[in-house]
Amino acid sequence: MHIHRFTLLAPAAALLCAAAAQAATSVHDQYRADRAACASEPAESRAACIREAGAAAQAARQGGLSSSDASTYENNALARCDAFKTPEDKSDCIARMGSKATVQGSVDGGGLLRESVRTYTVEP
Repeated sequence: MHIHRFTLLAPAAALLCAAAAQAATSVHDQYRADRAACASEPAESRAACIREAGAAAQAARQGGLSSSDASTYENNALARCDAFKTPEDKSDCIARMGSKATVQGSVDGGGLLRESVRTYTVEP
């Protein structure tokens, strides 16, 4: 009995094509949802919102967007502290990124403000 390679690969190719079609549909659906969300933005922000939705869709099609686990987000947050030159500034930044910091604002509102307070005791 002689089996052609194509016969063996056809089911795998069909599965791959179906997955690609589903991913493309998912990207398009997300783009449509993102564009719809832009309608609630003020007029001066709407164009930027639409550009961002398009950029996100393009990045998703190219495999540039992914859901990361919590450790990836934590590592990214801590990497931002590398910009500080002095050890004290860097440790303050790490404290702000930690769970003891007070966080105000929202991503939707344009950003988060993190505050960490350190109390010093001065000996006379």
